Amino acid sequence: MTAQRPNNSGPKDLSLSIDATPRGATPESLITGGEQNREKLVNPFLTPYASQQPSRTASSAALGQPVVKQRYFHSRRVKKGEIGRPWTKVKDPREKWVTIIPIIGLLIGFGIAGFLVWDGLRTVVNHKYCPVHFDDFSNGLDLNIWTKEAEVGGFGNGQFEQTTVTDENVFVKDGMLRIKPTLQDPALIDSNSVIDLTAAGICSSSLWSNCVTSTNVTNGTIVNPVKSGRINTKKGAKIKYGRIEIEAKLSEGDWLWPAIWLLPVDSKYGQWPQSGEIDIVESRGNNYTYPSGGNNIVSSALHWGPNAANDAWWRTNVKRKALHTTYAKKFHIFGLEWSEKYIFTYIDTRLLQVLYTNFKEPLWERGSFPLSDYNGTRLFDPWSQTGNAATPFDQDFYLILNVAVGGTNGWFSDGKKGKPWVDGSPTAKKDFWKAQDTWLPTWKDGGEMVIKSVKIWQQQGYNGCDKGHVL
Repeated sequence: MTAQRPNNSGPKDLSLSIDATPRGATPESLITGGEQNREKLVNPFLTPYASQQPSRTASSAALGQPVVKQRYFHSRRVKKGEIGRPWTKVKDPREKWVTIIPIIGLLIGFGIAGFLVWDGLRTVVNHKYCPVHFDDFSNGLDLNIWTKEAEVGGFGNGQFEQTTVTDENVFVKDGMLRIKPTLQDPALIDSNSVIDLTAAGICSSSLWSNCVTSTNVTNGTIVNPVKSGRINTKKGAKIKYGRIEIEAKLSEGDWLWPAIWLLPVDSKYGQWPQSGEIDIVESRGNNYTYPSGGNNIVSSALHWGPNAANDAWWRTNVKRKALHTTYAKKFHIFGLEWSEKYIFTYIDTRLLQVLYTNFKEPLWERGSFPLSDYNGTRLFDPWSQTGNAATPFDQDFYLILNVAVGGTNGWFSDGKKGKPWVDGSPTAKKDFWKAQDTWLPTWKDGGEMVIKSVKIWQQQGYNGCDKGHVL
């Protein structure tokens, strides 16, 4: 008797059939079929619906199961013409203004901008000028134009230098003018001595105190501890309104004070500052660490007021800082443009203005000066009788170039950066002299001011300039 073999040709177990068992996360699993659906059991070992072919064929649960064909993405993009666009058939006539209004706005904006540019160009004043003096010093210093000043009085600022008429301090070398400060003769400082410029016949001033000085070893006063140069064009070149350009490299060295400036030919409105002063540029030779600015900063100013105590220079004073350099490292053009309506200074180009002052109102009103001085003396207006708002800057001025040293007027503040003297001390010059080991070495490489050229123009309509030209 033999055992009966199982019949393998019969129907397969429904619980193992892929067709009979709905798989999770498939559309088939969502079909509800009443009792039939509830009776079907889910095989937990089936390959997920989304598995790729390698995963399915490697799974043991896939043995004996038919392979499901991979499904590819079916595009649902709407093709042209399949869906109607009724909004294109009926247009709102107001829609055109969405385009027209911005275009009109742009045109109006361009029109306004064009008018402003035109109006600005129309109001720019291009004066005509006549040449007064052009000097590149290729033929030396023209003494018909330039005058070397000789004084020892400090020029109102308590400056320490004696200005000389020798080539030691003002000379031309390599085609360029140089103003160089130097040490005084030690013999004049170490023993009783006198410097008398009047007796020598060279003093530039009529005041005795500006022409004579002495050393007194008993009381500690000394003659000027240094010598330097100061020259002017008073004799040969002056202007009333016009333009000036000086190409120069300023001095470098502690307690040096280079300056390019103008004074009136005649003190028509009274003593300084009643008749005005124009500072194109002045600086300090100290390095950039000096609190008020060293040779990396220059300033321009106008001096004007009823007396020295009420000088309103601070209302017309502007500084300009050099960018990553100093004004002693290379040459710059220091310029002035001066007319009946304004004064401005500039560096290298008229677009880079330093000081700008207009004459829209009389300077007496702008100054807001007190009724009287500190001692009760009533102040008077020296300018308004002219009816010219530019007064006192309405007269002939001449150019000055100089390198001052030290001083007791506060240009170098007491107690800052090792200043070796005190302004109020009667021995200020001697204290400065004794500290020469600290400041003299800083003059070695750049103590002189070097000038390449000087150009002076007179504005048309004044001082015989009848037919000028635009520069």
